[in-house]
Amino acid sequence: MTLTVQPHRETLGLKDGQLFVGGQFRDSDETWTHHHPATGEEIGRFAVASVRDVDDAVRAARKAFDDGVWSRARVQERVRVLLRYANLLREHSDELRGLQALDNGVPLSFGQIYATSVGIAADIFEHHAGWIDKVGGQTLPPYQGGDHLAMTFREPVGVVAAILPWNAPFVLFAQKLAPALAAGCTIVVKPSEFASFCVIRMVQLLTEAGLPDGVVNLVTGPGEPTGQALITHPLVDKISFTGSRTVGRKIVEASAATMKRVSLELGGKSPALVFADAPNVGLAAMTCMGMVTMGLSGQACVAHTRALVAREVQEEFVTMATMMAGAVTFGDPFDPAVLASPLINARQLDRVLGYINRGQEEGARLVTGGTRLEGDLASGNFVAPTIFADVSNDMTVAREEIFGPVLTVVPFDDEDEAVRLANDTEYGLGAGIYTNDVKRAFRVAKSLRAGMVGINGFQLEPHVPFGGYKQSGLGREGGQSAYEAYTELKTVMMPLTDELM
Repeated sequence: MTLTVQPHRETLGLKDGQLFVGGQFRDSDETWTHHHPATGEEIGRFAVASVRDVDDAVRAARKAFDDGVWSRARVQERVRVLLRYANLLREHSDELRGLQALDNGVPLSFGQIYATSVGIAADIFEHHAGWIDKVGGQTLPPYQGGDHLAMTFREPVGVVAAILPWNAPFVLFAQKLAPALAAGCTIVVKPSEFASFCVIRMVQLLTEAGLPDGVVNLVTGPGEPTGQALITHPLVDKISFTGSRTVGRKIVEASAATMKRVSLELGGKSPALVFADAPNVGLAAMTCMGMVTMGLSGQACVAHTRALVAREVQEEFVTMATMMAGAVTFGDPFDPAVLASPLINARQLDRVLGYINRGQEEGARLVTGGTRLEGDLASGNFVAPTIFADVSNDMTVAREEIFGPVLTVVPFDDEDEAVRLANDTEYGLGAGIYTNDVKRAFRVAKSLRAGMVGINGFQLEPHVPFGGYKQSGLGREGGQSAYEAYTELKTVMMPLTDELM
């Protein structure tokens, strides 16, 4: 039976997507045809923003910022809009999950998990609404004596370009727009061309929440011309980007001309350190394999794709991870029994299969998987959950971000070697530690060069910083640090007498 998602398109009433500029939806001269990654079917079309369209969107955001319709709005008005929006997200949760399933093939079952759900997006907006009346400046005592004031103020950074990936549009839309709006910024958001329909709807809901015209603008389209026009626009004050390291480097280069502020989350090759005294080696194996296969099929920057496992429990770990791989189900993302998604496009499919071939050529032991799924799934970009064992840390599959359902298992002999292997990478986004020894857990956590470390588990929360060390990016999303990243700090000094300071 041939797999199809067309009936769900009709049920959701999907229409062609438009740009949103200055409070108005509009078309463009070119369109993008989106094909579903699980079936290859044409799902719909949306506008491709030209250089002129991007310029119009940025200028609309600039005008809204300079006019102060949002940046100088009363605190309670900004709070009211963000809280209203959070409630609208919850009300439309099922619709948005359905649109995401049509966009990127992420199954509805995974869209209910908190870290990737509409619910966490709503919570993020509520969280940042709470910062609006709490983050301010300081009044500092005179350092040299005398009678004068030294004060600091936090002001919105200005016009923000928010560029989203396709794999987790709900949480990343919220992680970028919620703190930016809370701080008083105006925004031009560009979703991935592989996940635009759900973001278009999220922007529509912002207008229903009462956001003034021009505060949030939407441009859809690929990196060329849309993304390039946005990151190089001279009126953009800050770029917030989540995606590949290659594009992140281009953004840093483009930002130099006008010294744009930049926040980047660029991926990872996150290690999970499984010690022999782990509370449950089998559960650790299932957790690692689940992160690499369930839901996004390993297309997640924070997935623990490198399992560093104590040599004496490596086979137990591999056995349980293999059992987990066998439990993964694929197919129609609207089927509640389906647990994992296809790879996003044919290019990524070829890339992942190329890495699997490279792993075998370099001598890694292929335990399971390694092939494209055929039969009823032949029209989709599906790869079987794959495990490599007896991997050395200098192999390509242990060093490069594969972004697919591939787990590499690297054995170690002691704690020092485990830490050395974990840090021997260009990335530094996340890590996991599995041990019953509390002292070891914190000792290793302090030694790891990673932005987020989970001990005997890993989860995302709206109020904690998210980001990494080294080439995993710049800055953090989440919590107070994210709010402050969308502000500029201004110092004001004033004498209280007529004497010279």
